[in-house]
Amino acid sequence: MVLAATPLGNIGDAPPRLIELLATADVIAAEDTRRLHRLMSDLGVTPTGRIVSYFEGNEIARTDSLVQAALEGAVIAVVTDAGMPSVSDPGYRLVADAVAAGINVTIVPGPSAVLAALAVSGLPVDRFCFEGFLPRKGGERSTRLAQLAAEPRTMVFFEAPHRIEATLRAMAESFGADRAAAVCRELTKTYEEVKRGGLGELAGWAAEGVRGEITVVVSGASESEQREASGLVSADDWVAAVAAREADGEDRKAAIGAVAKEAGVPRREVYAAVVAAKGSAPAP
Repeated sequence: MVLAATPLGNIGDAPPRLIELLATADVIAAEDTRRLHRLMSDLGVTPTGRIVSYFEGNEIARTDSLVQAALEGAVIAVVTDAGMPSVSDPGYRLVADAVAAGINVTIVPGPSAVLAALAVSGLPVDRFCFEGFLPRKGGERSTRLAQLAAEPRTMVFFEAPHRIEATLRAMAESFGADRAAAVCRELTKTYEEVKRGGLGELAGWAAEGVRGEITVVVSGASESEQREASGLVSADDWVAAVAAREADGEDRKAAIGAVAKEAGVPRREVYAAVVAAKGSAPAP
């Protein structure tokens, strides 16, 4: 079984191995068969195997038959509309079941919107996390963003054009209007655009209307933003958090260490605050 990355938009990004695989695979499982046919036409590929649809609506029903075909020796190629299968696209369920069945799973590497956007964003790339699409409902989206407010790593999101303004405004509310970000639109295509700035500024820009495939890259939280998001800003906050942990049965030493880590401050500062509040000095 082969997971094959397809071009994000520029047909010239198709690797030779992808062309060979599409021409020779016994079965091609495609997220959108119409897009696959257009891709093969552009590449001058005539498939010799059969083509089946494999998308969110039939993923559960079709996985078993694809796994069985692979067990019988068929070469199964899995492709999505653009980029790497299973990354916010169909593929994960099939890979998991194939691995469980002892089937060898490999890849034809290639374009990835996540890495492409991260690389051109101008934001730190040494540590990052991929969050995919945020929930569509406003309340659920705000809850998810609140959970990410203290995330120190650079974050990468996918978003639909008709929701991008609302998403950027929600991010500005949760992360701060000045948090650095980049909106990457139509990567590798004719109208590729990378708009960089604070989240508040980008939300204003998006109000004018944004089209195309969109990837959003957001800087991680600074140490001060992590402390603010955790609610552990002052010494009184630290003392209260340690006391709450002790009330739940945690020993003081462990509680102090946990609160210091959550607050992003040296352990000795939390210890000193606890000692000052309690008027006694247990062994640190």
